[in-house]
Amino acid sequence: MAPRVLFVDDEDHLRNAASQTFELADIGCDCFSEAEEVLEKLDRSFEGVIVSDIRMPGMDGLTLMRRVLEIDAALPIILVTGHGDVDLAVSCIKEGAYDFLEKPYEPSRLVASVRRALEARRLTLENRALRRQVGSSDIVEARLVGRSRPMARLQDQIRAIAATDADVLITGETGTGKEVAARAIHRISERSNGNFVHINCAALPETTIEAELFGHEAGAFPGATRARYGKLEHARRGILCLDEIDSMPLHLQAKFLDVLHNRTVTRLGSNDAIPLDIRVIALAKSDLEGAVEQGRFRADLLYRLNVITIRIPALAERREDIPRLFPILVAEAGARYKVTPPDLPGNLLASLAARDWPGNVRELRNAAERFVLGLPTSPDVDATPDETLADLMAAHEKALISAAMAAHDGRVKDVYESLGIGRKTLYDKMQKYGLNREDFNIDE
Repeated sequence: MAPRVLFVDDEDHLRNAASQTFELADIGCDCFSEAEEVLEKLDRSFEGVIVSDIRMPGMDGLTLMRRVLEIDAALPIILVTGHGDVDLAVSCIKEGAYDFLEKPYEPSRLVASVRRALEARRLTLENRALRRQVGSSDIVEARLVGRSRPMARLQDQIRAIAATDADVLITGETGTGKEVAARAIHRISERSNGNFVHINCAALPETTIEAELFGHEAGAFPGATRARYGKLEHARRGILCLDEIDSMPLHLQAKFLDVLHNRTVTRLGSNDAIPLDIRVIALAKSDLEGAVEQGRFRADLLYRLNVITIRIPALAERREDIPRLFPILVAEAGARYKVTPPDLPGNLLASLAARDWPGNVRELRNAAERFVLGLPTSPDVDATPDETLADLMAAHEKALISAAMAAHDGRVKDVYESLGIGRKTLYDKMQKYGLNREDFNIDE
């Protein structure tokens, strides 16, 4: 989007003059007679600046400035004042206004001030982008731990998707970390200063979920003694995360589809549509396409949501991450229970990496908590003191081969090439460790 000036003045001739001035200076300009209209155009990624008169009916320039600075404290706003408002304008500079012009002003001075403000805005956005590039890797890797190929691909997807403002559908088995991925997107996106509003659609009674999402006016239903805005409005300029969206009732799916399409919300008991500036991230553990075929989920809502889809890999697909992930979970559990975790024996990590973990990271976290509390992690993962180095190496090798087979969907050529071994060597090791391609449910 090219940089633009949003010019606000309630007088027609001043708006016309400003439009001509900026056109001659080759600067894009949109003119408005009311300040409220400008606020709908703004977010932290807005590339332009605002020029506003102070004295206007309705919302005045001072109120507009304060609302603009709430959206982005570094967004330049230039105030236009009458002769008697100079002291007021100076105080506005102290509050955060970029500049002020006293009427009548020369067109050249207006253009010069706007050019300086546009350059300042450009530098601000460039610096933010550079900080995101430097910091997003650390943030994403800290929240989504792992260096396996599936996790590296997921981390790259998170960084790319966070830079957009598109709605996202995140799928994955229970316990894989879908909400963690959603929060990572929020943390490194332009909406990080806005709210992250999480709703578990399966945990809310059907009788209250509509009021929770859309809000209500006083008297909308028995017990509604006062108006209340819903989660959708609470997520304005932020992210709404709908967990287990496949559990949303069908009649509510239709209303939510309308919200996504029009970006407005209507409270229960009202006819007034309220504009929404939100980004939606939906989480689903089940196959939504299957739910569509069974009539439990609307096809048009699925198509609206899955413009961008992320699949979180199961822990069994990235076993090589377990020896790095488990110590982190142990440290977190130690801090939570305020105890010093015991030392981790290497054979325990090898045993952990060899398991399937149907409960994924959530199950591994539970095992870490049991380990910290001195309880058995589980009968088949406890360390065996008399294991030799050869036993440990064999268990680790088996885990790596299993992880590679899962990561490459059992494609033998891809597996032995990724491991840097020959085809015969791979088959020999698969036979040694009892690994069958059929266990991965993959055809040749």
